[in-house]
Amino acid sequence: MSLAFKALQLKARHQVYTLLSGHNLSKLHGEGYDFSELREYQMGDDIRKINWTITAKLGKPYIKELHANRELSVVVSTLMDGSLYFGKGNAKQVKITEIATLLAYATLHSNDLFTGVSYTQNQTYITPPTKQLYHIDAFAKHLFETSLLGTTLNTLTAIEALFKKVTKPSLVFIVGDFLEPIDLSLLAQKHEVIAVIVRDRAEENPKSLAEVTLHNPHNQNKVDTYFGKRSIKKYLAKLQEQDEKNQEYFSQYGIRYIKIFTDEEVVGKLNSLFL
Repeated sequence: MSLAFKALQLKARHQVYTLLSGHNLSKLHGEGYDFSELREYQMGDDIRKINWTITAKLGKPYIKELHANRELSVVVSTLMDGSLYFGKGNAKQVKITEIATLLAYATLHSNDLFTGVSYTQNQTYITPPTKQLYHIDAFAKHLFETSLLGTTLNTLTAIEALFKKVTKPSLVFIVGDFLEPIDLSLLAQKHEVIAVIVRDRAEENPKSLAEVTLHNPHNQNKVDTYFGKRSIKKYLAKLQEQDEKNQEYFSQYGIRYIKIFTDEEVVGKLNSLFL
């Protein structure tokens, strides 16, 4: 186990048991919030319970039933590929690991069930629903050590797989850099979803580099180009367009979101969700 990963673990554990002490993940829910069960329509079911949005997407009728929540199920799902390498290193990957670890420890501290799900191009890593520190630490170690350079994740396939995997209504955190379009509508119909966007500040405030060789972290191709004011303007316009689409989309489906930069303290940003 590397010293850097051990330091990350100790920091997250300290923050949960000190700075987050007294808070509870259940406070993330709105007042009077009830989870719902989503299942296929059966003969005799009340047709007024049919959820037409999900029915249209899946091509078969589904109904949504409300019930009281007792034990909170918390799912932290990470979407990771080569885009987490930006600049000189993988600071976004490290930050995602810190976020997931902190959320996992907070779930354990609240005596709720934690499930970790990591999607990459080459592997899906899933913990069982757990209250055991062993599974949480193994999940964090996987996030920290997974090699991502040269990989591209199909987020559509990953989210569809997550929808099928998580059957119990849950509080679901989706953690990634959200640089590509993503459809969370099915998840939001079944679960309470929170998007955690991880970015490097230089991604949103790039500097002119003049003549430069750029490396594509998805396929490791290289291109010699001139990255000046015109390129920056074009890049920022595209990034802003994507972020605005995401924000509109999140608002439409009642998905809360926060953005955490790689140089920010995670606990301070996550703490705002508990208030």
